[in-house]
Amino acid sequence: MDFFGTFLRRPAAASILSLLGVLVFYVVFGGVDVGRLAGAASWVNFAANLGIVALPLGLLMISGEIDISFGAMIPAGSMATAILSGYYGLPIVVGMAGALGIGIIVGLVNGYLAIRTTVPSLIITLGTLVAMQGIVLAGSVLLTGNAGVAVTAPGWAKFAFGQLIGGSHQVIIVWWLVLTVVFAFVMHRSRYGNWIYAMGGDKLSARNAGIPTDRVTVLLFVLSATSAAFVGMCQAILFNSAQVSGGMGYIFNAIVSVVVGGVLLTGGFGSVPGIFFGTLTFAIVSQGIYFTQIDRNWSNLIIGVMLLVAVAMNESLRGLALRYSPRKKARA
Repeated sequence: MDFFGTFLRRPAAASILSLLGVLVFYVVFGGVDVGRLAGAASWVNFAANLGIVALPLGLLMISGEIDISFGAMIPAGSMATAILSGYYGLPIVVGMAGALGIGIIVGLVNGYLAIRTTVPSLIITLGTLVAMQGIVLAGSVLLTGNAGVAVTAPGWAKFAFGQLIGGSHQVIIVWWLVLTVVFAFVMHRSRYGNWIYAMGGDKLSARNAGIPTDRVTVLLFVLSATSAAFVGMCQAILFNSAQVSGGMGYIFNAIVSVVVGGVLLTGGFGSVPGIFFGTLTFAIVSQGIYFTQIDRNWSNLIIGVMLLVAVAMNESLRGLALRYSPRKKARA
Protein backbone atom coordinates (compact mmCIF):
# COMPACT_ATOMS: atom_id res chain seq x y z
CA MET A 1 0.00 0.00 0.00
CA ASP A 2 2.87 2.36 0.84
CA PHE A 3 4.46 1.57 -2.52
CA PHE A 4 1.22 2.47 -4.32
CA GLY A 5 0.94 5.69 -2.33
CA THR A 6 4.52 6.62 -3.16
CA PHE A 7 3.85 5.91 -6.85
CA LEU A 8 0.78 8.17 -6.89
CA ARG A 9 2.81 11.05 -5.50
CA ARG A 10 5.25 10.96 -8.42
CA PRO A 11 4.73 13.37 -11.36
CA ALA A 12 4.83 10.47 -13.85
CA ALA A 13 1.95 8.64 -12.15
CA ALA A 14 -0.77 10.37 -14.16
CA SER A 15 0.86 9.53 -17.50
CA ILE A 16 1.39 5.87 -16.62
CA LEU A 17 -2.21 5.53 -15.41
CA SER A 18 -3.41 7.28 -18.58
CA LEU A 19 -1.40 4.87 -20.74
CA LEU A 20 -2.83 1.84 -18.94
CA GLY A 21 -6.32 3.30 -19.14
CA VAL A 22 -6.06 3.87 -22.90
CA LEU A 23 -4.78 0.34 -23.48
CA VAL A 24 -7.60 -1.17 -21.40
CA PHE A 25 -10.16 0.98 -23.25
CA TYR A 26 -8.86 -0.09 -26.64
CA VAL A 27 -8.78 -3.77 -25.64
CA VAL A 28 -12.25 -3.81 -24.07
CA PHE A 29 -14.15 -1.50 -26.43
CA GLY A 30 -11.96 -1.57 -29.55
CA GLY A 31 -11.04 -5.22 -29.71
CA VAL A 32 -7.41 -4.33 -30.33
CA ASP A 33 -4.73 -6.99 -30.49
CA VAL A 34 -2.09 -5.72 -28.05
CA GLY A 35 0.63 -7.84 -29.64
CA ARG A 36 -0.10 -6.43 -33.09
CA LEU A 37 -0.22 -2.90 -31.70
CA ALA A 38 3.08 -3.32 -29.84
CA GLY A 39 4.81 -4.52 -33.00
CA ALA A 40 3.51 -1.71 -35.20
CA ALA A 41 5.92 0.99 -36.32
CA SER A 42 3.43 3.78 -37.06
CA TRP A 43 2.75 4.91 -33.51
CA VAL A 44 6.38 4.44 -32.38
CA ASN A 45 7.69 6.60 -35.25
CA PHE A 46 5.02 9.16 -34.47
CA ALA A 47 5.95 9.14 -30.76
CA ALA A 48 9.68 9.54 -31.49
CA ASN A 49 9.26 12.62 -33.70
CA LEU A 50 6.79 14.12 -31.26
CA GLY A 51 8.81 13.12 -28.18
CA ILE A 52 11.97 14.96 -29.24
CA VAL A 53 9.90 18.15 -29.44
CA ALA A 54 7.95 17.45 -26.25
CA LEU A 55 11.00 16.93 -24.01
CA PRO A 56 12.39 20.51 -24.09
CA LEU A 57 8.85 21.92 -24.23
CA GLY A 58 8.09 20.05 -21.00
CA LEU A 59 11.15 21.50 -19.29
CA LEU A 60 10.12 24.98 -20.44
CA MET A 61 6.63 24.48 -19.03
CA ILE A 62 8.03 23.21 -15.73
CA SER A 63 10.08 26.43 -15.55
CA GLY A 64 6.91 28.48 -16.02
CA GLU A 65 7.35 29.36 -19.73
CA ILE A 66 5.92 27.97 -22.97
CA ASP A 67 7.01 27.84 -26.60
CA ILE A 68 4.75 27.31 -29.61
CA SER A 69 7.15 28.59 -32.26
CA PHE A 70 8.51 25.06 -32.73
CA GLY A 71 5.54 24.50 -35.06
CA ALA A 72 7.42 26.59 -37.63
CA MET A 73 10.88 25.32 -36.70
CA ILE A 74 10.20 21.81 -37.98
CA PRO A 75 9.62 22.92 -41.60
CA ALA A 76 12.37 25.55 -41.15
CA GLY A 77 14.91 22.86 -40.23
CA SER A 78 13.70 20.65 -43.06
CA MET A 79 13.82 23.41 -45.68
CA ALA A 80 17.23 24.69 -44.54
CA THR A 81 18.70 21.23 -44.99
CA ALA A 82 17.07 20.73 -48.39
CA ILE A 83 17.88 24.17 -49.78
CA LEU A 84 21.53 24.20 -48.72
CA SER A 85 22.37 20.58 -49.51
CA GLY A 86 19.73 19.78 -52.12
CA TYR A 87 19.19 22.90 -54.20
CA TYR A 88 22.67 24.43 -53.84
CA GLY A 89 24.51 21.11 -53.64
CA LEU A 90 26.53 21.92 -50.52
CA PRO A 91 27.75 19.08 -48.27
CA ILE A 92 25.02 17.63 -46.08
CA VAL A 93 26.96 18.80 -43.02
CA VAL A 94 26.40 22.39 -44.14
CA GLY A 95 22.67 21.77 -44.52
CA MET A 96 22.47 20.17 -41.09
CA ALA A 97 24.45 23.01 -39.53
CA GLY A 98 22.14 25.51 -41.22
CA ALA A 99 19.06 23.78 -39.80
CA LEU A 100 20.43 23.66 -36.26
CA GLY A 101 21.79 27.20 -36.59
CA ILE A 102 18.33 28.54 -37.41
CA GLY A 103 17.02 26.76 -34.32
CA ILE A 104 19.68 28.37 -32.14
CA ILE A 105 18.98 31.85 -33.54
CA VAL A 106 15.20 31.59 -33.07
CA GLY A 107 15.68 30.16 -29.58
CA LEU A 108 17.97 33.06 -28.64
CA VAL A 109 15.41 35.56 -29.95
CA ASN A 110 12.60 33.91 -27.98
CA GLY A 111 14.70 33.69 -24.83
CA TYR A 112 15.99 37.25 -25.04
CA LEU A 113 12.48 38.66 -25.51
CA ALA A 114 11.18 36.51 -22.65
CA ILE A 115 13.75 37.81 -20.14
CA ARG A 116 13.90 41.42 -21.37
CA THR A 117 10.19 42.15 -21.71
CA THR A 118 7.08 41.56 -19.65
CA VAL A 119 5.23 40.03 -22.60
CA PRO A 120 4.12 36.43 -21.85
CA SER A 121 6.17 33.80 -23.65
CA LEU A 122 3.01 32.47 -25.29
CA ILE A 123 2.59 35.78 -27.15
CA ILE A 124 6.30 36.06 -27.93
CA THR A 125 6.51 32.62 -29.46
CA LEU A 126 3.22 33.14 -31.29
CA GLY A 127 4.90 36.10 -32.99
CA THR A 128 8.01 34.12 -33.91
CA LEU A 129 5.81 31.24 -35.09
CA VAL A 130 4.01 33.46 -37.60
CA ALA A 131 7.22 35.27 -38.57
CA MET A 132 9.10 32.03 -39.22
CA GLN A 133 6.23 30.66 -41.29
CA GLY A 134 6.50 33.73 -43.52
CA ILE A 135 10.30 33.55 -43.67
CA VAL A 136 10.30 29.87 -44.61
CA LEU A 137 7.70 30.28 -47.34
CA ALA A 138 9.05 33.53 -48.78
CA GLY A 139 12.66 32.37 -48.50
CA SER A 140 11.96 29.09 -50.26
CA VAL A 141 10.13 30.74 -53.15
CA LEU A 142 12.76 33.47 -53.43
CA LEU A 143 15.74 31.10 -53.40
CA THR A 144 14.36 28.10 -55.29
CA GLY A 145 11.11 29.22 -56.89
CA ASN A 146 9.26 26.33 -55.23
CA ALA A 147 7.60 25.45 -51.93
CA GLY A 148 9.24 22.02 -51.99
CA VAL A 149 12.86 20.99 -52.46
CA ALA A 150 14.45 17.57 -53.01
CA VAL A 151 17.59 16.47 -51.19
CA THR A 152 19.67 13.29 -51.29
CA ALA A 153 21.83 12.61 -48.26
CA PRO A 154 24.99 10.46 -48.30
CA GLY A 155 24.99 7.04 -46.72
CA TRP A 156 26.41 8.04 -43.34
CA ALA A 157 23.77 10.76 -42.90
CA LYS A 158 21.01 8.34 -43.86
CA PHE A 159 22.38 5.82 -41.39
CA ALA A 160 22.54 8.29 -38.51
CA PHE A 161 19.45 10.41 -39.11
CA GLY A 162 17.16 8.97 -41.77
CA GLN A 163 17.46 5.20 -41.79
CA LEU A 164 14.57 2.79 -41.49
CA ILE A 165 15.41 0.04 -38.99
CA GLY A 166 13.88 -3.28 -39.93
CA GLY A 167 12.25 -1.65 -42.91
CA SER A 168 9.69 0.34 -40.90
CA HIS A 169 11.08 1.84 -37.67
CA GLN A 170 12.81 5.20 -38.07
CA VAL A 171 16.27 5.67 -36.57
CA ILE A 172 14.98 8.82 -34.86
CA ILE A 173 13.51 6.42 -32.27
CA VAL A 174 17.06 5.82 -31.05
CA TRP A 175 17.66 9.57 -30.81
CA TRP A 176 14.46 9.96 -28.80
CA LEU A 177 15.49 7.29 -26.30
CA VAL A 178 19.00 8.72 -25.93
CA LEU A 179 17.71 12.27 -25.47
CA THR A 180 15.17 11.06 -22.91
CA VAL A 181 17.98 9.55 -20.82
CA VAL A 182 20.07 12.72 -21.14
CA PHE A 183 17.18 15.01 -20.23
CA ALA A 184 16.22 12.76 -17.31
CA PHE A 185 19.77 12.91 -15.93
CA VAL A 186 19.94 16.70 -16.28
CA MET A 187 16.49 17.23 -14.81
CA HIS A 188 16.59 14.75 -11.95
CA ARG A 189 20.28 14.28 -11.17
CA SER A 190 21.83 17.72 -11.60
CA ARG A 191 21.54 21.20 -10.16
CA TYR A 192 19.99 22.44 -13.41
CA GLY A 193 16.89 20.38 -12.71
CA ASN A 194 16.56 21.91 -9.26
CA TRP A 195 16.93 25.35 -10.81
CA ILE A 196 14.17 24.65 -13.35
CA TYR A 197 11.78 23.43 -10.64
CA ALA A 198 12.58 26.48 -8.50
CA MET A 199 11.94 28.82 -11.43
CA GLY A 200 8.55 27.21 -12.03
CA GLY A 201 7.62 27.62 -8.38
CA ASP A 202 8.63 31.27 -8.03
CA LYS A 203 11.02 32.85 -10.50
CA LEU A 204 11.67 35.92 -8.36
CA SER A 205 12.58 33.83 -5.32
CA ALA A 206 14.76 31.63 -7.49
CA ARG A 207 16.61 34.68 -8.80
CA ASN A 208 17.06 36.02 -5.27
CA ALA A 209 18.48 32.65 -4.26
CA GLY A 210 21.27 33.07 -6.80
CA ILE A 211 19.87 30.91 -9.61
CA PRO A 212 20.81 32.32 -13.06
CA THR A 213 17.18 32.39 -14.19
CA ASP A 214 17.81 34.46 -17.32
CA ARG A 215 20.54 32.16 -18.58
CA VAL A 216 18.51 29.02 -17.91
CA THR A 217 15.44 30.51 -19.59
CA VAL A 218 17.36 31.37 -22.75
CA LEU A 219 18.97 27.93 -22.79
CA LEU A 220 15.58 26.21 -22.55
CA PHE A 221 14.19 28.25 -25.44
CA VAL A 222 17.25 27.39 -27.53
CA LEU A 223 16.79 23.69 -26.74
CA SER A 224 13.13 23.86 -27.75
CA ALA A 225 13.73 25.54 -31.11
CA THR A 226 16.83 23.47 -31.93
CA SER A 227 15.11 20.18 -31.10
CA ALA A 228 12.28 21.03 -33.49
CA ALA A 229 14.77 22.00 -36.20
CA PHE A 230 16.54 18.67 -35.60
CA VAL A 231 13.28 16.78 -36.19
CA GLY A 232 12.75 18.70 -39.43
CA MET A 233 16.31 17.94 -40.52
CA CYS A 234 15.83 14.22 -39.89
CA GLN A 235 12.57 14.22 -41.84
CA ALA A 236 14.24 15.87 -44.85
CA ILE A 237 17.03 13.27 -44.82
CA LEU A 238 14.57 10.39 -44.38
CA PHE A 239 12.07 11.40 -47.06
CA ASN A 240 14.61 12.98 -49.48
CA SER A 241 12.52 16.16 -49.68
CA ALA A 242 11.20 19.08 -47.68
CA GLN A 243 7.99 21.14 -47.79
CA VAL A 244 7.26 24.55 -46.32
CA SER A 245 4.01 23.25 -44.86
CA GLY A 246 3.71 20.98 -41.87
CA GLY A 247 4.64 21.31 -38.22
CA MET A 248 1.53 23.11 -37.00
CA GLY A 249 -0.04 19.89 -35.77
CA TYR A 250 2.94 19.37 -33.49
CA ILE A 251 1.93 22.36 -31.37
CA PHE A 252 -1.30 20.80 -30.12
CA ASN A 253 0.14 17.30 -30.01
CA ALA A 254 3.24 18.25 -28.01
CA ILE A 255 1.35 20.35 -25.47
CA VAL A 256 -1.19 17.56 -24.92
CA SER A 257 1.62 15.01 -24.53
CA VAL A 258 3.37 17.17 -21.95
CA VAL A 259 0.18 17.83 -19.97
CA VAL A 260 -0.80 14.16 -20.06
CA GLY A 261 2.76 13.51 -18.90
CA GLY A 262 2.03 15.24 -15.60
CA VAL A 263 3.40 18.74 -16.27
CA LEU A 264 1.24 21.56 -14.95
CA LEU A 265 0.53 24.56 -17.15
CA THR A 266 1.31 26.74 -14.14
CA GLY A 267 4.84 25.32 -13.89
CA GLY A 268 6.88 23.84 -11.05
CA PHE A 269 5.67 20.25 -11.36
CA GLY A 270 6.45 17.45 -13.81
CA SER A 271 9.13 14.95 -14.79
CA VAL A 272 10.97 13.64 -17.84
CA PRO A 273 9.66 10.05 -17.38
CA GLY A 274 6.17 11.53 -17.23
CA ILE A 275 6.71 13.40 -20.50
CA PHE A 276 8.02 10.19 -22.07
CA PHE A 277 4.96 8.17 -21.05
CA GLY A 278 2.67 11.07 -21.92
CA THR A 279 4.06 11.04 -25.45
CA LEU A 280 3.59 7.28 -25.68
CA THR A 281 0.00 7.65 -24.47
CA PHE A 282 -0.85 10.34 -26.99
CA ALA A 283 0.78 8.36 -29.82
CA ILE A 284 -1.21 5.24 -28.97
CA VAL A 285 -4.45 7.23 -28.72
CA SER A 286 -3.97 9.00 -32.05
CA GLN A 287 -2.40 6.14 -34.05
CA GLY A 288 -3.63 3.09 -32.15
CA ILE A 289 -7.24 3.78 -33.05
CA TYR A 290 -6.47 2.47 -36.54
CA PHE A 291 -5.87 -0.94 -34.98
CA THR A 292 -9.30 -0.99 -33.32
CA GLN A 293 -12.87 -1.40 -34.47
CA ILE A 294 -13.71 2.12 -33.27
CA ASP A 295 -14.85 4.69 -35.82
CA ARG A 296 -11.90 7.00 -36.62
CA ASN A 297 -14.18 10.03 -36.20
CA TRP A 298 -14.16 9.42 -32.45
CA SER A 299 -10.39 9.91 -32.12
CA ASN A 300 -10.54 13.63 -31.31
CA LEU A 301 -13.20 13.01 -28.67
CA ILE A 302 -11.01 10.37 -27.05
CA ILE A 303 -8.03 12.77 -27.08
CA GLY A 304 -10.11 15.57 -25.55
CA VAL A 305 -11.48 13.37 -22.78
CA MET A 306 -8.01 11.99 -22.10
CA LEU A 307 -6.64 15.52 -21.77
CA LEU A 308 -9.35 16.57 -19.32
CA VAL A 309 -8.88 13.44 -17.22
CA ALA A 310 -5.10 13.91 -17.25
CA VAL A 311 -5.38 17.53 -16.08
CA ALA A 312 -7.70 16.48 -13.25
CA MET A 313 -5.34 13.67 -12.21
CA ASN A 314 -2.32 15.96 -12.36
CA GLU A 315 -3.94 18.45 -10.00
CA SER A 316 -5.06 15.71 -7.62
CA LEU A 317 -1.71 13.93 -7.57
CA ARG A 318 0.18 17.21 -7.15
CA GLY A 319 -2.01 18.04 -4.15
CA LEU A 320 -1.31 14.57 -2.75
CA ALA A 321 2.44 15.09 -3.18
CA LEU A 322 2.34 18.50 -1.49
CA ARG A 323 0.30 17.19 1.44
CA TYR A 324 2.69 14.29 1.89
CA SER A 325 5.92 16.29 1.83
CA PRO A 326 5.54 18.07 5.20
CA ARG A 327 4.64 14.83 6.99
CA LYS A 328 7.57 13.08 5.39
CA LYS A 329 9.93 15.81 6.56
CA ALA A 330 8.45 15.73 10.04
CA ARG A 331 9.15 12.02 10.36
CA ALA A 332 12.73 12.42 9.09
